[in-house]
Amino acid sequence: MAWSAVVERLRRDRRAAVLVTVIEVRGHAPREAGAKLVVAGSPVQVWGTIGGGNLEETALDRAAELLAAPPGPPETLTVGLTEHAHTEHGRQCCGGEVTLLFEHLPVLPAVAVFGVGHVGLELARILSRQELELHLVDSRADRVSAPAPAFLDDAPASIHLHHAPLPELVLGEVPPGTHVLVMTHDHAEDFALCDAALRCEHLASIGLIGSAAKWRRFERALRVEGHAPDAIARIQCPIGRPELEGKDPATIAVGVAADLLPRLGSVAAAHDRGPGGSSVAQ
Repeated sequence: MAWSAVVERLRRDRRAAVLVTVIEVRGHAPREAGAKLVVAGSPVQVWGTIGGGNLEETALDRAAELLAAPPGPPETLTVGLTEHAHTEHGRQCCGGEVTLLFEHLPVLPAVAVFGVGHVGLELARILSRQELELHLVDSRADRVSAPAPAFLDDAPASIHLHHAPLPELVLGEVPPGTHVLVMTHDHAEDFALCDAALRCEHLASIGLIGSAAKWRRFERALRVEGHAPDAIARIQCPIGRPELEGKDPATIAVGVAADLLPRLGSVAAAHDRGPGGSSVAQ
């Protein structure tokens, strides 16, 4: 399987990986510049080769260290392939020197927007320009049915459209660490989603669009449903940036996105590591 297909499959399966590329060769070496190796964790799997032997074992060790740590910038490593360049994996006497590039490919952060109305659509426009997994959910078929909005055609985000007469059922389908934003056309749907979201342990955060008065009503009703105060406090309402004036959908969407985006990286990193640096739903 081509390395690009492997990376796409790992991204789809929400598994972190490290891409190792031979970027420079001096003298004799087992592979040419451009050779690639993909290393995934939990469980460890390897695709491709950069030449085997000490060179590849050294690369696998470094890839494992990167997978056990928070995602960081790309880095390089130069490995000598002479009888004088001894490592714990022995000698490789090709006579040359190879420089490797290591790129951490983390699990993408995930956001689920419930309600693709005026604000939801503007928010989808903004979030779709980010490297993330974006779920757009609505009980109204025409809001999430093909054809999708044209601005999604070249979106960097991975887009998932859900038509769900009972939108709260989609909460069980979104991946661990998903940020949920509730902004449907119906306050009854909003409440059902908040109630269901508080019963889920795999979500990163829950945001509800609305006024302080709406939140007071929801807070009382959630207590009636048996939710403890500390659980109810998981829901952020209102959402967005209050310093942004204006009630038009585009301005509200900008505020919601500005509040959300700084939080995406840290949660994605927490769900990016396997045993030993554990990726557990929180």
